[in-house]
Amino acid sequence: MRYLAHTPETRAALLKAIGVSCVDDLFEDVPQLARLTPLLDLPMHQSEWAVEMAFQALASKTYQAGDGPCFLGGGAYRHHVPAAVDHLIQRGEFLTSYTPYQPEISQGTLQYLFEFQTQVTLLTGMEVANASMYDGATATVEAVMMANRVTGRRKAILTIGLHPHYQDVIHTYARFCDFTINVTEKSFEGIQGDLDDQTSCVVVQYPDFYGNIEDFRDLAATCQSKGILLIAVITEVVALGLLTPPGEMGADIVAGEGQSLGCGLNFGGPTVGLFATREKYVRQMPGRVVGQTVDRDGNRGWVLTLSTREQHIRREKATSNICTNSGLCALAFTIHLSLLGEVGLQRLAKQNHQKAIALVDVLSKIQGLEVLNKTFFNEFTVRLPIGAEQVVDQLAKQGILGGVPVSRLLPGQRSNDLLIAVTETVTEADQQRLVEALKTVCSSRES
Repeated sequence: MRYLAHTPETRAALLKAIGVSCVDDLFEDVPQLARLTPLLDLPMHQSEWAVEMAFQALASKTYQAGDGPCFLGGGAYRHHVPAAVDHLIQRGEFLTSYTPYQPEISQGTLQYLFEFQTQVTLLTGMEVANASMYDGATATVEAVMMANRVTGRRKAILTIGLHPHYQDVIHTYARFCDFTINVTEKSFEGIQGDLDDQTSCVVVQYPDFYGNIEDFRDLAATCQSKGILLIAVITEVVALGLLTPPGEMGADIVAGEGQSLGCGLNFGGPTVGLFATREKYVRQMPGRVVGQTVDRDGNRGWVLTLSTREQHIRREKATSNICTNSGLCALAFTIHLSLLGEVGLQRLAKQNHQKAIALVDVLSKIQGLEVLNKTFFNEFTVRLPIGAEQVVDQLAKQGILGGVPVSRLLPGQRSNDLLIAVTETVTEADQQRLVEALKTVCSSRES
């Protein structure tokens, strides 16, 4: 529905039911600095064709990730999505299916969600998974709240390597859901001394926001001995084609972002959240769960099971207020991973890692540039002689999306640090253009 034909009377009735006097009251929590004042001077109504042409003209001014060398990362990654994915998700039996409340007419939808859950458990090394979440950030905060329920405790420890946006989302939920957060810069070994009987969980990212890969087995063992859940967060799911699954390293819950498989960057969304845990915690897991069963004739079938959502049961007994899942994105994820298969995913992961190694080898020889990582998968952090945001702007003028300045996600911090991601879409020529551009930046600074 493109237009909402609410009359003034309808709006007044809605506002009265909500309990506010005007529409502006709905935006009280938005800081004044973030509000647009005055409103945009938009043109008056036009024909549908004229509007489409106007937006096409605006879109043509935007430099897109596929228009040239792209080294963007920081939680969203440019990967090649096979054409078959887009073709299959548009089939009528998938496109018209929304909510599988009636299993007798939703078997196709339920089956692919069951396959999705199976894929997520195999990737993460866990025992059960749900039918997806909205995105990685909300999946992570749902994991924290699940840990609070399981342990009966109200304090979460977040490691400094957790994505800043994920941290922000957790802080937002903590404000309204009454739990405390401790963000620590300590090493995994140092954290272990801070674990007490009030701690419900420790959240680590794997690989972390800066690209580092750390073994958290000892931390997981300490958490287990103290009744604390270890939550592992994944933002680059392709990494699991090579890395040890977090479940095998002792994670109790794995939350993450599945955007790299099946979903393009799409200017920020939609994406697909992943959530998996151990079977003993399945009744505390948020979201939908699809189970396999047999009908009265003995034929295999699929159903929604373990009703833990507020639409199915009383709100106070629900594990979460999440009302749906990223169904179409989960389907795209499932198709893409099915096309790759186990061997294909490993090959893709190796290609990403090898390309990243090749670029690091060259960058580390540039005078004035420092590679900060000792370990990485396909993303790493470099320290430049000048501000990273300034460098990125210079590269953009040359048609190179050179990476994500750390300060863009952590304002006021590490202003010279730049996140660089290398996927299978980056060619040798792309890498060479980035290297030459960074050489120029560093040499001009030195001189």
